[in-house]
Amino acid sequence: MTKGIIFKIKKYALHDGPGIRTTVFFKGCPLSCRWCHNPEGIDPRPQTMSRRTLSGKINETVGTVIGVDELVKEIEKDLLFYDESGGALDTSGFAPPAVVDLILPRLQLVLFDLKIMDAKQHHRYTGVSNRIILENLKRIAGSETPVRIRVPLIPGITDGDDNIAEIVRFAGALKTIQGVDLLPFHRIGGEKYRRLGLTDNMAGTVPPVPERVEEIKNRFESARFDVSIGG
Repeated sequence: MTKGIIFKIKKYALHDGPGIRTTVFFKGCPLSCRWCHNPEGIDPRPQTMSRRTLSGKINETVGTVIGVDELVKEIEKDLLFYDESGGALDTSGFAPPAVVDLILPRLQLVLFDLKIMDAKQHHRYTGVSNRIILENLKRIAGSETPVRIRVPLIPGITDGDDNIAEIVRFAGALKTIQGVDLLPFHRIGGEKYRRLGLTDNMAGTVPPVPERVEEIKNRFESARFDVSIGG
């Protein structure tokens, strides 16, 4: 039986896409974005995370081995919601083209992260090249599947004028882009780094001010994109 390692199953998910969904969080991300707010999902192996309680600190294992059949049975419990909402994929785009071709016919919507257009800066802040990501986005947009671009607004990294202008230009040339979701940086995941014994490279970073987020939103809207803040 094919098995994988997950660290969370979030039922009745209302954010990060339309409809009511169940979100399965797998361990093992090919990217290591400096601002990641789910650091427990980067390493493919189970990890130890500490937690403080009234009786002291305890250690918990993050990551559960699960078989495909078992996982499908769990998510099928909410099948009625999926039938009403349709299928969506939320992806970094860093995958072999053959995998993209395999799953595209099964999807009604793709939520596609587009972080940094400059190749060197993308590698610096995410650990991987953006070449295959951009190629896959063009590949998906060349199909009939609608796409929403998701842009994390990370102060000093992704929110610069040049990067935003390049995203507007690149996305504007693709035919099936349904809209853009702007995702302002937040500090929600900061505590997880301490609990995992990891260094939080974004410690002390202040979320972008509302005026800057609105300015970026206006730039995308001026290019005729439907824009939401927060996804």
